[in-house]
Amino acid sequence: MDKTMKYIKYSFLTLGLIILIGMLIPEKIIIPVKGATLSDWNHETFWFEPWGSSVVHKGIDIFGEKGTPVSAASSGIVVFSGHLNKGGKAIAILGPKWRIHYFSHLDSLSIASGSLVKIGDTIGTLGSSGNAIGKPSHVHYSILSLLPLPWLMTNETQGWKKMFYLNPHEKLL
Repeated sequence: MDKTMKYIKYSFLTLGLIILIGMLIPEKIIIPVKGATLSDWNHETFWFEPWGSSVVHKGIDIFGEKGTPVSAASSGIVVFSGHLNKGGKAIAILGPKWRIHYFSHLDSLSIASGSLVKIGDTIGTLGSSGNAIGKPSHVHYSILSLLPLPWLMTNETQGWKKMFYLNPHEKLL
């Protein structure tokens, strides 16, 4: 076996090991809005349609007073902290099981990209930025799996995307 083939073989083995380790890390998730309870969001809004230009709602909106602290729902590494056209001030955290925890419409951001966060660390505050301007303060919270989960796919509108999105409400029960 030449050097190139050995390199490719060991690269794939290393990648497989990294993916496996990420899947084995236990996942714990908390409600990301300080003081929020199950009554602070509509339990039926995940994958609700029609929902603006995105057609379906791929998360839940957790409401509260403007400026209320928003916490990391899971431990991980901040892979994005900044501004998006629709999401406004937003943060994405790569957590256990290769899942991205996405928070948008924040009023302020208190963590930078590349930072490590522990579950419960404050990452920002509730607001209504992006396409939520003029609406009640809330955080849009989504969980996106980087590894497809094909058994979650449905025949609903954009149902094939459901293999990448988990219902946060079910995880927060």
